[in-house]
Amino acid sequence: MSLNYTSLLFFIDSAGVLVFAISGALVAARKQLDIVGFCLIGIVTGLGGGTIRDLLLGTVKAGAIEVFWLDKSFYLYLCIAGAVFVFFFHHMVNSRYRAVLWADAIGLSLFAVEGTKRALGAGIDPSAAVLLGVITATFGGIIRDVICREDSPILRKEIYITAAFTGAALYAALGPLEFLSETARTFIAIAAAFGLRAAALRFDLTLPGFRQRPPS
Repeated sequence: MSLNYTSLLFFIDSAGVLVFAISGALVAARKQLDIVGFCLIGIVTGLGGGTIRDLLLGTVKAGAIEVFWLDKSFYLYLCIAGAVFVFFFHHMVNSRYRAVLWADAIGLSLFAVEGTKRALGAGIDPSAAVLLGVITATFGGIIRDVICREDSPILRKEIYITAAFTGAALYAALGPLEFLSETARTFIAIAAAFGLRAAALRFDLTLPGFRQRPPS
């Protein structure tokens, strides 16, 4: 594993953790929590998806996978810093709810690709790696919304998990293309996931919902 690959992974990890922590803190602002609540929601949002991913990877690669933040307190402090920043400067954001959605979209895109990248690096089958990428991208937000009693985008028809799946699957699919560098493959996949989620937010795109048919 090259230095460039390691540096890229660290950058995506850090950016995703920070953005998700900020999205969690923005929800805490809507709920008017105290600063401890801000930090808690920021931490579970920033670290939740990656923690579940690493625990699942550990069941397959026993003893070979560690939860990414347990021996790197930097990620924990990054979540706290993001949450504290929002606590004192949330007034700078004109629309908190829209800010939550856009921050979440960025985190979703980063973590979908980062989770897939880590799973593939651990030797996981590409199909399972894509699923772990989706889990990485969505479960932190799920935990945040459950704790804060928010209406999670996952439970609505809007495009959310589909965007995470698109980025994760595209990253895995571009792997065999040797003319693409690791950096190019990563940013193409991130851009695809974010572009789809951004289009859904901007144009209210949704997937068709289930319709109950009358009994025959």
